[in-house]
Amino acid sequence: MAKPRVFISSTFYDLRQIREDLERFIKEIGFESIRNETGTIPYGSEKAPEEYAYREIDLCDIVVSIIGGRFGSESAADQQYSISQKELQRALDKGIQVYIFIEKNVNAEFQTYQLNKRNSRIKYRHVDNPQIYEFIEQVHKLPKNNPIASFEVSLDIVDYLRNQWAGLFQGLLQERKRLAEAQILSDMKAVSGTLKQLVTYLTEERKNKDGAIQQILISNHPAFQRFRELTNTPYRVFFSSLDDLNAWLKARGWKEVSGDELDVDSKIEWIHEDRDDYLKLTENIFDEHGNLKIYTQSSWKDEWLFLQARSPKKVEDDDIPF
Repeated sequence: MAKPRVFISSTFYDLRQIREDLERFIKEIGFESIRNETGTIPYGSEKAPEEYAYREIDLCDIVVSIIGGRFGSESAADQQYSISQKELQRALDKGIQVYIFIEKNVNAEFQTYQLNKRNSRIKYRHVDNPQIYEFIEQVHKLPKNNPIASFEVSLDIVDYLRNQWAGLFQGLLQERKRLAEAQILSDMKAVSGTLKQLVTYLTEERKNKDGAIQQILISNHPAFQRFRELTNTPYRVFFSSLDDLNAWLKARGWKEVSGDELDVDSKIEWIHEDRDDYLKLTENIFDEHGNLKIYTQSSWKDEWLFLQARSPKKVEDDDIPF
């Protein structure tokens, strides 16, 4: 089974005990610890030793960088930085998760450095090279991936990492749960789409052949909702014939317009006795016997039925009083 690989980066002699304590903790929780002194970094003869350490970082999942008071060995690639500093830079450049720990006294004296960094004559008590503070300043300015904590003893680092990794694991579990829920919703959406297509097909195929389907379609006819909306009716509308519809509309103040007064594109119109508009139906939704035809949601069009303002009555010449 694959294990998370944790690279321990620091100077060696001053932080040797902390490195050992940290490796013990990493192994206890089932992770794999990578550090130079245990032989877990394979070295070749083609490149400088530090290059193999950088390459090993690329293969790790987490880098724990511990900054103490010793600068350590200079990097052959860039003498402005130590090897441990270049290790941290490598991890940051590769986007690897890093955790940075600064020894408590060094971290406190860093504030003094910030106030006096232009004074080259000042001496610092807790570091052997002010370049350490220059590097810490660069780390603090990183826009992301720079969680920094101070420590006094190795237990401080262990407790911090235990809490961080427990939180990371819990977050991964929650993300896995969310992904599972999202997959369920996606599957339900796909099934719903398939069922909708199947229902549409079956209703279109059987609407004139199956009595049960006809009853369902009549009960949920899209014309009912359209008449309900246009007449501001607060209850469910139902009719099965033109006579039923006319009786219902009459009770609400509407009466059918005679055929010779219809608009050219109208099939049926209803005028309201107290309003300046009229209902206009441009599709013949009733058969020759006056019974309501069956329409599905996909075959119905709301624009067939709408309200239209009444034109002002034309004044005849004989009616002009002068």
